[in-house]
Amino acid sequence: MKAERIDVLIIAEGTYPYIRGGVSSWIHQLIENMQDMTFGILFLGSRREDYGDIRYELPKNVKFFKEFFLFPENGRINGGTKRGKKDVFYISSLLKDTEALPEKLWDYSFYLRELSIEDFLRGRYTWDLFEEIYLEQYVDLPFVEFFWALRNLLIPLWISAKAIEELGDLKAGVIHAPSTGYAGFVGSMLKKKLNVPFIITEHGIYTKERKIDILKTFTSKSLTQFIKGTGRDLTVIQRLWIKFFENLGKIAYTSADAVFSLHSGARDIQISLGCPQEKTYIIPNGVDLKSYSSLRKEKPEKRIALIGRVTPIKDIKTFIKAMKILLEDMPEAEGWIVGPQEEDPEYAQECKEMVRSLGIDGKVKFLGFKKLTEILPEIGITTLTSISEGMPIVVLESLAAGVPCVTTDVGSCRQLIYGGIDEEDLLIGKAGEITKVGDYKGLASAYKRILENPGLWKDYGNNGMKRIEKYYTLEKMVKAYRGVYLELLGERKWQAYPLN
Repeated sequence: MKAERIDVLIIAEGTYPYIRGGVSSWIHQLIENMQDMTFGILFLGSRREDYGDIRYELPKNVKFFKEFFLFPENGRINGGTKRGKKDVFYISSLLKDTEALPEKLWDYSFYLRELSIEDFLRGRYTWDLFEEIYLEQYVDLPFVEFFWALRNLLIPLWISAKAIEELGDLKAGVIHAPSTGYAGFVGSMLKKKLNVPFIITEHGIYTKERKIDILKTFTSKSLTQFIKGTGRDLTVIQRLWIKFFENLGKIAYTSADAVFSLHSGARDIQISLGCPQEKTYIIPNGVDLKSYSSLRKEKPEKRIALIGRVTPIKDIKTFIKAMKILLEDMPEAEGWIVGPQEEDPEYAQECKEMVRSLGIDGKVKFLGFKKLTEILPEIGITTLTSISEGMPIVVLESLAAGVPCVTTDVGSCRQLIYGGIDEEDLLIGKAGEITKVGDYKGLASAYKRILENPGLWKDYGNNGMKRIEKYYTLEKMVKAYRGVYLELLGERKWQAYPLN
C-alpha cells in the first residue's frame, strides 16, 4: 500500500496492526475518528515469525502501510574480517552515561554511507570497540554472550536506516511515534530526512514496558539460555540494554517537537530521563461513551475478569493465586482471563498448568480474545495485576460501563480509580480498589469486599461512570490530537488539553 503524500505517519513498534488491545486500540481509534485526514503505518517488528495475521481491518483513510523486521534470524555477512571504520566508535556513546549524543547517530545516511552494515559486522574496529566496552563495564559476563547481546542490540540501527531508504519519496506532514525505542529512533531519522514535525506519545515508559519483549528477541542460542535461566544473574545484560534504550530515548526526546504522556506521573518520568520539560504535554486516553453506557447493570455478577494479553508483564499468575484464595471463601465466584495467548505461548501454558495444579480449573477460565461489549455485562469486577501499565484503556472502558476495577498500583491506575486530576475529581470518589504489585492476598480481599457488598459495588460503578464522562471521553482525546496535527500541519493553533 503506497501513497505519495499523507498527513500523519504513525510508527508502530510491535503493536498495530498485528497485536490487539492497548496501544493498537488507541492507534485504531485515532485513525478511525479522523476520516478527514490521511494516515500511514510503518510497522516495526522483531521477527516475521513472531506475528500472525493482521488483527485489524485498516481504515479507508490509511493510505500507506509498510513493515520491517529488526531482528533477522541470520545477521551474518559472508567474508572475512576487514579493517572497518573508526566511525564505529560513535556507537559507544549509546552504551554510556552521556548528556550529549553525537547528532550523526540519528542521520540515516551515517548507517548507509559512512558506516555500512558490512563495516560494522566485519570490521576490526568493531571488535576493538566491543572489547573496550566489555573491559570497561561488563567483565562479569562471558565475552561470547556479551558479544552476541551487543551485536544483536545494534543491528536494528542499520535495518532502521535501510527502512527509511526504502520509504523512497513518501511525504508525510507529521511523524508520530507511540513510543521511544526503535520507533522513536526511526522517527528521529525521518524528521531529519524529511524536515517535518515529529511527536511522541508514550503510553508506558519504553525501558519498562518493552523489557520483556526485547529480551525475547535476541537470537543467540547461548544468550537465550542465559536469559531463560541458567542460574546466572541477569543484571549485567539488563545494564547493557537499559543504557542503550535510555540513550535511544534521549535521541527521540531531543528530536521531537512535542512529547505526550497519559498522566502526570509519566510526564515526571520523561523529564527525569532527559526530556526537556517545555516539550512535555498530557493527553489522557478516552473511550466512546455510546459504546459502553448501554452495558451498565444494576447488580454484580460474581465473576472477575482480567482483560489483557497473557504475558508476564500482565502478571497473570498473581491473579490466579488471588482467585485460589477467593474461591476458598466464595466458591461460587469465577475468574476469567480474557485476552490473546499467542504472544507468549510458553507463559500462557505455564498459567494453565498453574490453574490445574491449584485445583481451580473450571473456576478460572481462559477465554482468549473477546469483544469487551460481550464480556462487561457478564462480570462484576475488571482486574489488572500488571507490573507496569500506562493508562489502560480496559480500565476506562470498564468504568464507562459501570464495572468497578481492582488493579495494582501502576501507571495511571490510581488516578483513574481514586481520582486526582483536580479536587473535583477526588470528590467523585473511588471507582474500585488499588493494591500493591504482586499482592494476591490484597487482590482477593478486594474482590470479596466488593462482590459481597452490592451497595459498595453500585457506588464504585456510579463513581467510575461520572469520572469517565467528565474527564476521559474519546471525543476529548480525538479533539486534542486533531488540534496537535492541524497546528503541526500549519492549519491552526493548538489549544492545549486542560491538564496542561
